[in-house]
Amino acid sequence: MTNIRLRILSFVVIAYMLMAFTWWSVLLWKTLEDAFQAKSYLMKIGMIAEGRIRTDYDFYRSEDYLQLEQDYERQQWMVAGEGIFFVISLVMGVWLINRGYNKEVHSTQQRRNFLLSITHELKSPIASIKLVLETIRKRREKLLPEQMDKLTNSGLQEADRLNTLVNDLLLSAKLETAYQIHAEHFNLDEFLQDMIWKMEERHSDADFHYHSDAPGLIVEADKMGLTSVVGNLLENAVKYSRKGAVIRMELVQKARYCTITIADNGIGIPNEEKDRIFDRFYRVGNEDTRTTKGTGLGLFIVKEIVRAHGGTIEVSDNEPNGSIFKITIPTRLK
Repeated sequence: MTNIRLRILSFVVIAYMLMAFTWWSVLLWKTLEDAFQAKSYLMKIGMIAEGRIRTDYDFYRSEDYLQLEQDYERQQWMVAGEGIFFVISLVMGVWLINRGYNKEVHSTQQRRNFLLSITHELKSPIASIKLVLETIRKRREKLLPEQMDKLTNSGLQEADRLNTLVNDLLLSAKLETAYQIHAEHFNLDEFLQDMIWKMEERHSDADFHYHSDAPGLIVEADKMGLTSVVGNLLENAVKYSRKGAVIRMELVQKARYCTITIADNGIGIPNEEKDRIFDRFYRVGNEDTRTTKGTGLGLFIVKEIVRAHGGTIEVSDNEPNGSIFKITIPTRLK
């Protein structure tokens, strides 16, 4: 509320300044005109008294009057130029203030979303792990082996989720200052197949498809970085798809570049959101009513790692519904 009041006050002050400037400009213009008329009248009387002119025509054709008129026109242009410059400066100032305000509001909203999401993302696995440990401690002697396995597997999955979250937070911080590519040579096709296999183990209800036209493609890249890139995109594809998600991944090699395409049949991304989804902490929708998990760091990490490899990432709509993420990176680092 305070920010809104300050913004309204700033616009009121700017409007007052504009009206005051307009008034003084009109007044100055009128003063210049009156001064010109007075000077020309006095000049005319003096020239008549000196016998230099006899008619108005002679006066208006005289060098003295023409010089006076030229000076008057120059002063008019000066006033008009200063007025235009002032208005342009004022408009630019308003635009800069408005842009700064919108950026601050956007940044504040992002921080709020992040705090809301990170609180939930941290508390959820911690609570699950705590529940598993308490159950084992209280019912250890009564639990069957398969029940014990189920509990321990659940605890391990939550621990992995917590570990992934912490790693994303650390990686996000490194990407702005200290991130360095640890290049190694590996078979990208086998790497992507392994990623699909791990996702199938984790999401048995999703239908994964993989196709490659470069089975022996050896690339020079940061393997851990690409693990985060592909893992985030596949997790998002599952997360934002309805039950029975169908995710397709394709690897294509073109000269010195390769393209990894990941397509889903999920809810899709509105056009107005496509340019913002790669911002840090940004998530589509309202944080208060969102049901999907996440911190808004995944796609930011994806974009920065791809950029560090000298590549590009594009997002488009899938048909009839869903999204397509297309990553293009060089097969060799420069």
